[in-house]
Amino acid sequence: MSASMIRRTFAVPPLGCNCSIIGDPHTKQAVVVDPGGAPERILHEVRALGLTVTRILHTHAHFDHFLASGDMQQATGASLCLHPDDRRLWELLEEQCEVFGVPYAPVPLPDYWLKDEEQFAVGTLACVAIHTPGHTPGSMSFHLPTEQLLLAGDTLFRGSIGRTDLWGGDFQAIERSIRERLYRLDGDTVVVTGHGPETDIGTEQRSNAFVRA
Repeated sequence: MSASMIRRTFAVPPLGCNCSIIGDPHTKQAVVVDPGGAPERILHEVRALGLTVTRILHTHAHFDHFLASGDMQQATGASLCLHPDDRRLWELLEEQCEVFGVPYAPVPLPDYWLKDEEQFAVGTLACVAIHTPGHTPGSMSFHLPTEQLLLAGDTLFRGSIGRTDLWGGDFQAIERSIRERLYRLDGDTVVVTGHGPETDIGTEQRSNAFVRA
């Protein structure tokens, strides 16, 4: 947590998705990104920080990134936000859960559809939604330029990239998204990945095994 931004990132079940709470310490407004599971844990963190959640952001519509979204919306009244190209995947939640042997938990449809390059505020923090298809058709990354922070979901990992053999995956698309969208950000930008450890843009530009600048 810094003077200008509150951030809590932690893995949630069932597949260790990194859920992030991003908040403004001045207005106490916040967003939750990728509430994949454990809604009680997420809500506990939000309340402990004294935050009010205004949006629930999804980097994409694979089940392990939004299983807690319904409970989060019910508890906070926040909007569920997703890129429209992932609507079909959202509607296939039950089938996704069956494939991975995870209990099905119904989640309402998003009530806000994100657009590429859409800018919105988290209190006094500026955030930009970047459409980065490839892992899924509607994959999004969320960039906070003044904080040099990128929430990349399953598009970019430390030394790796997101799978393209799942629903809606496209290797050429994810390569373009990383090379033409993410690698154009400042090299010092910290990348919160969808699973596993964080990285930064400069490191991936130089040494990513799949896509180099």
